[in-house]
Amino acid sequence: MIKKSFSLIFILFCLNAFSQEIIEKNLGSDILRAFRELKIYLPEGYVINNTKNYPLAIVFDSEQLFDAYVGNSVLFAAKDKAPKQIVVGISMKETKKNDTYFDLDTGKLTQSNSNFYEFVRDEVIFYMESTFRTSPFISLIGEGTSANLISHFLKEEKPFINSYVCINPTFSNFVNQEFDSYNLKKFSKEDNTFYLYINNSTSFSTQKQTKIEELQNSLKPLDFKNFNIINDNIVTTSSTSAIGEAIPRSLNQIFQIYSSISKEEFDKNIKDLSPLDAIEYLENKYLEIEFLFGSNLEIRDRDIYAIEKIVIEKENGDKLFELGKMILKRFPSSQLGDYYIGRYYESKKDFKKALRHYKIGYGKMDPSDPNSDKFYENVLRLGSQ
Repeated sequence: MIKKSFSLIFILFCLNAFSQEIIEKNLGSDILRAFRELKIYLPEGYVINNTKNYPLAIVFDSEQLFDAYVGNSVLFAAKDKAPKQIVVGISMKETKKNDTYFDLDTGKLTQSNSNFYEFVRDEVIFYMESTFRTSPFISLIGEGTSANLISHFLKEEKPFINSYVCINPTFSNFVNQEFDSYNLKKFSKEDNTFYLYINNSTSFSTQKQTKIEELQNSLKPLDFKNFNIINDNIVTTSSTSAIGEAIPRSLNQIFQIYSSISKEEFDKNIKDLSPLDAIEYLENKYLEIEFLFGSNLEIRDRDIYAIEKIVIEKENGDKLFELGKMILKRFPSSQLGDYYIGRYYESKKDFKKALRHYKIGYGKMDPSDPNSDKFYENVLRLGSQ
């Protein structure tokens, strides 16, 4: 309880601190023939760093979800668990019935549902991408009937949404058939990464729980490498509490690749790799982060250390040179590239080349870095030989 309260306080603090970054915009829509109110959150540093791009999150039900999503996105970014995001909330206070209420018996969207769908697809996304520095990664977040509408974006012949976050979804009685018609196999042909989050909750009626459970069970057998299905079940007594839990739980899964290498990731994907494969895994992880999130993220030392043991202990450490070369190629400002190349040459008794790389690496370090003295010990040790 204390931990949850602390997180809530932190989120509220973040919202207050960055409230000056929220823009209100009345967007004129040719499709809806009306103006719709948007709230746009620009992350800290957006104005200062004018070359960086950010993932785009589109939040339906702005009055209910926008603040909670922004607060969680700030918290995750502060903890280096997710990239900073541009978040746009669509106001639906007076229009949700027309925008998202559909025929529960048939599952078919009404004409006003289809119009709102096209408004989001053709006007909101276009406005955001043409006005702000967005990366290719797009998330849709909605609750109830809005979550159902989000699921319909899965039917696009050419997928362009990366994460579909369906919180407390209200689906039709034919939702399984609808999902079958979306041909989810098409996602496996795309050179991209996708996420579908659907939560169930003990706070729902028995009928609703059963409907969602049946859909989740039908999705479990699907195994597409780049299409990640996140079936969640939240134990709570109210749908409001479920919303509060679903947002961070979905973020944790969707941006898992952005996070530094966890023990779970290491045990599942890395520990049995050869040194060259481990090096390639690390390089591809950062390439994917850059591609998806537009984040020119400097390599984290702890990610390098995660594969260091494999490279040193397997194949007599002969792949230390390849590790250093990869780091220098992708992250030339990191001293660790020169360190591993220096260590490789030292193991081969080529002390002159080893010393040169140790010196170059030390020159890249801030003198205030607590590790700089230890790094310099390599220079002194070889310099005295």
